[in-house]
Amino acid sequence: MHRRAVAVLLTVGLTALSGCGSIEEKTAKLPDMKGKGLQSAQDQAREAGFDRLSSHDALGRGRLQAMDRNWKVCGQTPKPGTHATKTKVRFATVKLDEKCPAKDGALQETRSTLPDFVGKSVRAVRQSLDSSTSISVNDASGEDRLVIVESNWKVCAQKPKAGTDFDGQPVTLDAVKFGERC
Repeated sequence: MHRRAVAVLLTVGLTALSGCGSIEEKTAKLPDMKGKGLQSAQDQAREAGFDRLSSHDALGRGRLQAMDRNWKVCGQTPKPGTHATKTKVRFATVKLDEKCPAKDGALQETRSTLPDFVGKSVRAVRQSLDSSTSISVNDASGEDRLVIVESNWKVCAQKPKAGTDFDGQPVTLDAVKFGERC
């Protein structure tokens, strides 16, 4: 009799556990946020049920979106449509007075091969490299200025060159301020 009770309890328990996997994921419709102000886009995404939100500088300069109302959305990932509400929504943004780029200029985190950093901001390059990477930045204008606000400086040349296998060797960047010629 005791064995039969244990078998029944095991069967009931396994049946209950197998039902746990059948809980449906909550979904919602994510609107098209392109062209909206960043703050409005974030508010509308939250109202739709999405709480995992992030934004980045679509021009690849690595600037922070500290005042969300001063930025507009150029693109989003995922695209508009129905998605699980736990999906992370990423907004590619530019300042209100800037044009959206044809292609998102944000650098992806560097893995094993160095990308071409020319034209990117020093800050965006630093963000894409592992935090343990040694980076030297030189003023390419010849004026020997200090690079303090890295998002205001664009890369003119890099060592090692783009396409080089990367495993933590030091990186040297020659840069000028945006608006100056390399």
